[in-house]
Amino acid sequence: MTALPEPRPPQNGAETGTSAANENEAGSLWRYAWPRYWPAWLFVGWLWLTAQLPWRFAIAVHLKLGRILAPLLSHNRRIVSRNLEICFPELTPAERDTLTRRYFESLGASLAEIAIAWFGRAPRSRPPIRVEGLEHLHIALAQGKGVILYSGHFTTLDLSPQVLKPLVPLFAFMYRRRNNPLLDAIQTRGRQRTAHVGFANTASRAMLRMLKQNAAVWYAADQAYFGKGAELLPFFGEPAMTNTATSRLARLSGAAVVPMHFYRLDGGAGYYVRFEPALSGVPSDDVREDTRVLTAVLERFIRESPEQYFWMHRKFKGRGPELPDVYARRAAPPAKTETHPTA
Repeated sequence: MTALPEPRPPQNGAETGTSAANENEAGSLWRYAWPRYWPAWLFVGWLWLTAQLPWRFAIAVHLKLGRILAPLLSHNRRIVSRNLEICFPELTPAERDTLTRRYFESLGASLAEIAIAWFGRAPRSRPPIRVEGLEHLHIALAQGKGVILYSGHFTTLDLSPQVLKPLVPLFAFMYRRRNNPLLDAIQTRGRQRTAHVGFANTASRAMLRMLKQNAAVWYAADQAYFGKGAELLPFFGEPAMTNTATSRLARLSGAAVVPMHFYRLDGGAGYYVRFEPALSGVPSDDVREDTRVLTAVLERFIRESPEQYFWMHRKFKGRGPELPDVYARRAAPPAKTETHPTA
């Protein structure tokens, strides 16, 4: 196997895309002692306690918790059901109901996975991982231009950096900031712990710098997007506002795009990560066609573990007035008016 180029270590917060302000925020949490943050502190405490449990028990408990909470999340359940109806029209209503139930179980398990990733300590909280295709990642890194690890928003998202970090010399992880300042600070601290470098998903220049250092960068651009470069493209056959940034970033950096699927195995068997060969022909001169290819890869991953994809996101929103709002409540049929014969 070809030896990997030696990466240049990150020099400072500006180089990695992690600002000094974020680092200070993650380092000192005393500013969040006010009562308005107490509910968030209870959630953080729950995560910490969960991380002290054996991982199999923690996952099993939260699978059941997700099942219990599903009926209480009626709005979210309606979005999930609508997404599944659009993406899997071949399923019967009973099959979609089963998939919806399994999704909420997986969503519950994701809380335990967040706890394990942010607060867990090996070996008690280290689940077994089955890795396949690592040679494809090594071959791509040997080119020296970095790797975009192409994936999607699955419920196992927060655990994946902990798995990927030991596999490469330099691993970077992009993430979305949270609205709650305390949870954002805890998330920043947790994700910086599980990756060599962590930065916000809006920091495209930081991503390009990391690729220049031959990093493997986890990247998922599968959620609805309305910024520059958005295109209306099919997702499971239904038009959706789609981010074409993966193709453009690969072309700017020269990085290889390596599809990667990470998901939870049934029955407490652990986790599975598979790296596939770098996509041939991506990037090309046709950004739309590149994105179609990438979407087809994502759809294949979703079909492998459909209950673990993040179906609570409104993927088909904001498509313009020419297309219907698929999340609007269906109008009730007009009431029949009673007519009387004219006397």
